[in-house]
Amino acid sequence: MTQNSETRAAAQSETFSDHWLGASIPERDTRLRLVRLDRTLSDILDVHAYPPAIRHLLAEALVLGALIGSLIEDEGQMTMQAQTKAGVVKLLVCDYRQGAIRGYADFDREGLAELGANPSLAALFGEGYLAITFDVPERGGRYQGIVPLEGESLAEACEAYFMQSEQVPTLLRVAIRTEGERTIAAGLLAQHLPDGEVGRERLHVRLSHPQWEHVEVMASSIRHEELLDEGLALEGLVWRLFHEESEVRVFPGEPLVRGCRCSVEHYESVIRRFPEEERAEMRDESGDILVDCAFCSRIFRIAA
Repeated sequence: MTQNSETRAAAQSETFSDHWLGASIPERDTRLRLVRLDRTLSDILDVHAYPPAIRHLLAEALVLGALIGSLIEDEGQMTMQAQTKAGVVKLLVCDYRQGAIRGYADFDREGLAELGANPSLAALFGEGYLAITFDVPERGGRYQGIVPLEGESLAEACEAYFMQSEQVPTLLRVAIRTEGERTIAAGLLAQHLPDGEVGRERLHVRLSHPQWEHVEVMASSIRHEELLDEGLALEGLVWRLFHEESEVRVFPGEPLVRGCRCSVEHYESVIRRFPEEERAEMRDESGDILVDCAFCSRIFRIAA
């Protein structure tokens, strides 16, 4: 049976749809997350006129945010923030909540132009830090880990977070491709949970373990072209990497959507919490309060 170009394009689009997939390898005490972003990524990036370097950086952050956020098994939110005092990128933030992702970057355009076409992470941030916050009410509330923003990429910085803050060996891989006005991205997270797979209590963590070393080698073999292969489903990617294992459990994740939660009603409820004196200072000449949402690049007028 043959497919015409429209049919092939539709099949590829469905294969590369915005979603995450979960898996585990019980005998290796390993859990996996895989993510792909297409239209959702464009929805977030296109509302700002980001230069290519910032577009690429934020795309990486959004993939990592979806990978890490998908680890939350209960209702909750993950926020990732990279910040520096004197770097070209002043603030990079993204968050994930139940399949909804959003992100924003604040940067110095003139300083960025001086760095050239492909600036390094160190050049963009200088001496910065990475903070990852989990807010999960059903599991005791809010906890945060902060690590230096070091390494060749945000993915390496996130690996350092898991090792230093949670003592959990973690491998992260991210691939991004821009063709014309379209940017697609994908990522893989592999994580070792000694003495119990997902859903069981971890009695202790050993940072060096032969089961993890095997998974790390196999997961590290993944190529950017495979992550971004529009004809290869995520399930097929898991099979390609770990088909020699005695058991691999794959479970569906969630669709991923742009998740900016701004609205007039939301901002009205926030502003009501301020004392009247402070609200008076916020008002413009017409008596309204203007709220600028950095995530979606929209200005909301809150009537007096």
